[in-house]
Amino acid sequence: MGKSTKKRAPASAVAAADAAEVPVAASAGKKSGAKKGTVKRAGVKKAGVKKVGTKKKARPAAPVLPPAPPLAVGASPAVLDRLWAVVSDRRGADPAVSHSARLLNRGTSKVAQKFGEEAVECVIEAMGGDRAGLVAESADVLYHLVVMWVNAGVRTDEVWAELARREGVSGVAEKASRARALPMELGLGTTKIP
Repeated sequence: MGKSTKKRAPASAVAAADAAEVPVAASAGKKSGAKKGTVKRAGVKKAGVKKVGTKKKARPAAPVLPPAPPLAVGASPAVLDRLWAVVSDRRGADPAVSHSARLLNRGTSKVAQKFGEEAVECVIEAMGGDRAGLVAESADVLYHLVVMWVNAGVRTDEVWAELARREGVSGVAEKASRARALPMELGLGTTKIP
């Protein structure tokens, strides 16, 4: 028998500011004892076994969500601005009560490490093709990015200004301009990186 794994249930970005971590069973199937390396999954028929009296179940309708608060309607940077304000306010809060305060009190290296861990989890969900997992982990990445911004004293308007500056510029041209500028900023007197 394989052992079951546990992982954190993803929280929404705004709720993540002070959400508790809740262990949940991983969604991957459990290994079967029948054959080494096989995975037993719900809904998969065994060869030669006929199910009697089973009907296909209709897919349940999408859940009805409560209406969003007036400020949270629509996708906009305003959501991240509000999250930044919440995390910034929590900076001086009691770490026993606030997850954001606990992260910020641990210092820059731990804040950056946590961001990196969440980014890796996001990549894993993307590579696994789990759309819902990718959405949830993306919210975690954005939350931890905001925590990193607050820790470093970066305001959201600074990031939005940089994005606006880059808007309409080819990504290839933008990267090339940064590559040429770096050696000059370092006083090397050349645009070629040794």
